[in-house]
Amino acid sequence: MILLRATLQAALCLENFSSQVVERHNKPEVEVRSSKELLLQPVIISRNEKEKVLIEGSINSVRVSIAVKQADEIEKILCHKFMRFMMMRAENFFILRRKPVEGYDISFLITNFHTEQMQTAQPGDVEKQTMYRRGCAGQWGFSLQF
Repeated sequence: MILLRATLQAALCLENFSSQVVERHNKPEVEVRSSKELLLQPVIISRNEKEKVLIEGSINSVRVSIAVKQADEIEKILCHKFMRFMMMRAENFFILRRKPVEGYDISFLITNFHTEQMQTAQPGDVEKQTMYRRGCAGQWGFSLQF
């Protein structure tokens, strides 16, 4: 838990950085992957094979992907339906990606613009609040406080 918080705090040190390839473009480098020198080493924090968090960082964005424990077929169906429901409403959540990273159930994309807008609150609180409101935090067996 402490490791997850520390890793997120380190990864969320973002700054405004324009594209080195296209003039006057500012795209999330973690998504575009146009310059290898701007990407950080991906970090996987795992309790076991089925419960893990992938944190991919770059100079101007961070992608956080979460795999939720799904013990049996019913939990897999429930998780899939719930995640589909959330992804269809992704525009209501500022940082939720419509499609998760392969092998994960849900993904968040945080850019430097998000961190600038949320200076008063910790940016990790958004993920925590989203997971608690949607009931996913109980799957982890501990509270998601970033």
